This record gives sequence, C-alpha cells and structure tokens, in this order.
Amino acid sequence: MIDFATQLVESIGIFGAGLFIAIESVVIPLPSEIVLLLSGFNVSIGEFSFFSVWVATTIGSLVGAYFLYSIGYAVSKEGIEKLVLRFGKFVGIKQKDVDVAFRWFDKYGTFVIFFGRLLPLIRSLVSIPAGLAKMSLARFSLLTAAGSGIWNALWIYIGIQLEDRWREAESWAKYFDYAIYALVVLMVIIFATRMIRRRGASAS
Repeated sequence: MIDFATQLVESIGIFGAGLFIAIESVVIPLPSEIVLLLSGFNVSIGEFSFFSVWVATTIGSLVGAYFLYSIGYAVSKEGIEKLVLRFGKFVGIKQKDVDVAFRWFDKYGTFVIFFGRLLPLIRSLVSIPAGLAKMSLARFSLLTAAGSGIWNALWIYIGIQLEDRWREAESWAKYFDYAIYALVVLMVIIFATRMIRRRGASAS
C-alpha cells in the first residue's frame, strides 16, 4: 500500500494525493494516514507547499463524501442494504458498519458529520445516512470540510516533522487513532451532557 501511494503521488503530485484520499473515502481498507504522511514528507523537502496539499486532500475528502452522500440521497435504506450485500465486499464495507453509521447519525444528528471525520470507518460511512436524511448539502459540505481538514492537516504536519522517517509512523498510527477515539468519545460525552442539561432547563 505504501508503494502504491508513493507511486501515485510521485507520478501526478498533489493531484495524486487528493485522488488517493477521494478513493480512500469510498474504499474503506485504504488508510488515508499513509498518503497524508507521504504528503507531509514532500512538504518537508520542498516538493509541495503545506497549503496546496492540504487543500488537495481536503477536496479529495469532499469528493469521496459526496459520492456516498449521493448514494444515500438517491437510494432507500433497503436499497442501501442490498447494495452493501452485493458490492460491499469489494470495497471493504460491511452491513454492521453501515448500521453503526446510521445509529450514530440518528443519535447525534448532523454533529456526527464533523467529529465522525476523525474516526476511521465512520469517517466515510456517515455520509450515507446524511444523504438519506436529505441533509442540507451546504451544511454537509461545511462540516465535512472542517472535520476532514483537521484530520488531514494533523497527519500532514506529522509527516513534515518525521521527514524521511515518515514510513515509521505506520507501526504506531493505530495507537494515535486510539487517542483520537478517546478524544471523540470525550467530545460526545460533553455534547450529550450539554443537550441533557438544556432539555432539563427547558422542561423546568
């Protein structure tokens, strides 16, 4: 996978980084961290600028998210289940994962579009229930760009700091993901607590 990402970025530059991220948003097993770290390395040696590669990868995130959003928008929930059953195995999507995305969206609403972008798997699949719910495209785009932008900037920055040691990050990236999970869980708890307090205050 590292070799594929490296060849793609070396062949078509920043566009390659954005393309990989767009594909990663749909083909779940592809790890976005690899190409973001590689992009950071290229920034460190002067091949790319931070801003340009950040914009390219964030646009890639939006393109992939729009694809899944459009599926949710155009197809019923039953139709989505049929699509996952038929084609999910080819892109690493399981029905139970889609069900989790729907539960998160039902429970946390549009806010999950933002913080869900920081979580592997949820990051991609949450676009489907957003489309099914006919969520405002402008709001969807804003929250997706914000959440994906943070994720992309963070990993690009790590790649810059690691320089030619960026490949080493693959071995500990999962632990960083766990830290992100903990942070998002904390955010969810804070959000849920505030919602409960507001409802309690309005009821009284």
